[in-house]
Amino acid sequence: MSLPLVSIVIPSYKAAHFETCLRSALGQSYPNIEILVSDNCPTEAIREICEKYAPHVIYQRNVAIREQNVLSSLFGAKGEFIKPLFDDDVLHPFCIERMVSAMQMDPEVQLVFSASQVINVQNQGTETRRPYQASGSIPAQGMMRSMVLSMGNFVGEFTTILFRRARLWEIGTRLFTFHRHDCSLGLADIAAYFNLAEGGKVFYVDEELSYFRHDLQLESNSNPNSNPNFGYCFSDYVDLLIECADLGIVTQQELAAMQLQVDAAALRFNGVFPMFARSQQRYHGVLAELNSGVHVNPAAAEVAP
Repeated sequence: MSLPLVSIVIPSYKAAHFETCLRSALGQSYPNIEILVSDNCPTEAIREICEKYAPHVIYQRNVAIREQNVLSSLFGAKGEFIKPLFDDDVLHPFCIERMVSAMQMDPEVQLVFSASQVINVQNQGTETRRPYQASGSIPAQGMMRSMVLSMGNFVGEFTTILFRRARLWEIGTRLFTFHRHDCSLGLADIAAYFNLAEGGKVFYVDEELSYFRHDLQLESNSNPNSNPNFGYCFSDYVDLLIECADLGIVTQQELAAMQLQVDAAALRFNGVFPMFARSQQRYHGVLAELNSGVHVNPAAAEVAP
């Protein structure tokens, strides 16, 4: 196969496991890579680590935070393919090689992901994530339907994907907004997967090619104690379901059939996350329009925050 440039992009904030993360990028078997570190750490720790590995790392200081740090760092990539890597996660040495090979097999494939492993602070595996038992491709619309109808993310975190840079530039700064709903505070990753894959295919590699670190002692979007917007990680599923119905990705009958699941989730989350109650209200507003025979307009069903 040809060896196009791949950009490994590391939006960084936490220094605790950063060097392990960076070394996994440097240790790839695939030879044609650039490694970009976007540093939002409040100390000089990440800069000092990067200096140890110069000139093999492209370093930049970035004042943007959270999703804006991710977005701005992705647009700094020059490779034909982009591989996100979060600052405490780890890549398998063959990760890029395997993913590029999968991408090159079919020009319709826009997004590649793989099986993965959850690791703890000691780098010990605690959970294997293997959504399928064999490698293969699925239409992007099939991925979208599976996620919103199950209210689950079988792709995993940003560290597990590789995508085409050209597609990112087509989407622009709306990467984390799907149709009309902005997911930047919650399921930004899923909105990005939908946008990046839309109109093409998604390829799954049935090998553990990345390792997602779960450390509740660190500040992370996946830790409810450190993320005041954590509730959007649940409520956004309801909003994405509504958007998929508006686009015809799921049928109106399938939308209505999700009522028991939405309401059951509301019993669990409404007292804890006020944003879920707003999404549930929006969902019921759309159902009321359906039952009355009025054209469904999700924007009109929006509830003020």
